[in-house]
Amino acid sequence: MTSDKINDRNPTSEAPVLFEQDGPVGHILLNRPRALNALDLDMVDLMAAQLKSWESDPAIKVIVVEGAGDKAFCAGGDIRGLYDARAVDDEDMLDAFYRREYHLNHYIANYPKPYVAIMDGITMGGGVGVSIHGRFRVATERTLFAMPETGIGFFPDVGGGYFLPRCPGDIGMYLGLTGARLKAADCLYAGLATHGTTSEQVAAVKSALVSAGYASDAFDMVAEILARFNTNMGEAGLAADRDHIDRLFSGETVAAILDGIEQDDSAFAQNCLRMLSTKSPTALCVSFEQIRLGRDMTLADVLNMEFRLSQRMVCKPDLFEGVRAVIIDKDHAPKWQFGDVGQVDPREVAEYFELLPTARELNL
Repeated sequence: MTSDKINDRNPTSEAPVLFEQDGPVGHILLNRPRALNALDLDMVDLMAAQLKSWESDPAIKVIVVEGAGDKAFCAGGDIRGLYDARAVDDEDMLDAFYRREYHLNHYIANYPKPYVAIMDGITMGGGVGVSIHGRFRVATERTLFAMPETGIGFFPDVGGGYFLPRCPGDIGMYLGLTGARLKAADCLYAGLATHGTTSEQVAAVKSALVSAGYASDAFDMVAEILARFNTNMGEAGLAADRDHIDRLFSGETVAAILDGIEQDDSAFAQNCLRMLSTKSPTALCVSFEQIRLGRDMTLADVLNMEFRLSQRMVCKPDLFEGVRAVIIDKDHAPKWQFGDVGQVDPREVAEYFELLPTARELNL
């Protein structure tokens, strides 16, 4: 526990996560602003331990989680750290990060107290994992939401196989394959955010949560407060593109989706084609299966599946190459294992989903 006051989001402490009790509110601040609050294993462990402590504390009625600085809630997992672990074949680290991160995601989804994520700024990858599974997700005009993993040879994890196929129509498949970026109105339309407000109102929202009485159901009280500050975030671009999305991303295979897009001369389709052309063909095929299978699975089963995928993906060349191209050398010119999705063997894709040895399963 730190003595820093963290409500201004610009604390002096260099601890990667800060915790503070403010009356009935347990406040979590992801505190790596220079790294856009990217999530590493220490942060995962600190959050899990503090949430466990607050769960049994009757004085704590609601949890609020934010990101430090003005740019990001949390821009994702610490990909550089994972790259370094892969470079030295640190299998224990690669196992531990995903194992404990997915446990945290599942814990948040089942947390018995209201969990409010203030998605004020960049919210991607691992940042989605520590926000989307909470009951309340507040987007602002600065929210930039995406699951961009196929662009680094990975798949939309942290439960993406659960929440993406539950978006309206085929929006989830579109988001998972392309990594398209969403603003607040789109997040609300897709069900990824529950409320919208302005960045200027965030302090007032937190103040209202602190001063509220929680004599009755805390979830109802939080819902009432957030509704009070709910703001019209404008028209959703996804709504305007919905017909295109549902038509182009309903194919039975990635190849079928690409064929349909290539035959469509609309500006939307051509933009999708440009985005998909930069992605790892293997990652596209694995992600397609993950999202398709996840439609009929519980969150626990999805995370168990995604752990298997993670442990196999980290051993494959595309993730290492994707991180090199985007994070390390920043040439944005990855040389993927396969030139296009037609070269990806469906039998190899199926192997990603096979059970791990019993002792290595996530077993949520």
